[in-house]
Amino acid sequence: MVVLPVLGLVLSLAAAQFNQDVIVQRNYNMARISRNWYTICMASDNMTRIEENGDLRLFMRNIHLLKNGSLKFDFLFMVQGECVAVAMVCEKTEKNGEFTVAYEGENKVLLSETDYRTYVIFYMENIKNGTKTRVLALYGNPLPLDRSYLKRFVNICQKYGLDSQKIINLTRKDNCYDIPQKN
Repeated sequence: MVVLPVLGLVLSLAAAQFNQDVIVQRNYNMARISRNWYTICMASDNMTRIEENGDLRLFMRNIHLLKNGSLKFDFLFMVQGECVAVAMVCEKTEKNGEFTVAYEGENKVLLSETDYRTYVIFYMENIKNGTKTRVLALYGNPLPLDRSYLKRFVNICQKYGLDSQKIINLTRKDNCYDIPQKN
């Protein structure tokens, strides 16, 4: 019977269409990234840059796709114990999911993976005074994220040569959070 295999294929495609937890690692739909996000973890090969008072330590609030394809990041940054709102535009490049921005040096920002609904991971290469720093950031919403997302982040960090000792969990270190945290 030909009907059963065809019906099975149709049902499989329909299920895939409605599965919102599909992990995307290329050919990104950047419009689906536009929403509120919160910093969960950061990792870097130069920890001083993401530790307290580090120039790359930020607390994400929103990512918005602009009409020209660039991304606007709205985040909070701690300056002398005060939360300061910052908006930064990362310019689109020719490659899908890749952006550039001049901030504390020259930066290449890459979307590493996302499910569009629960988490997004960005990779950034910063070159400041001839020194390259690599940073990975896990943003999520809603909070708290399931441990499986943290495991994914650890695996991606390892892919970029960063071990688990290079990861900082920022969910409890963001004094600017305006949403309740679960214990």
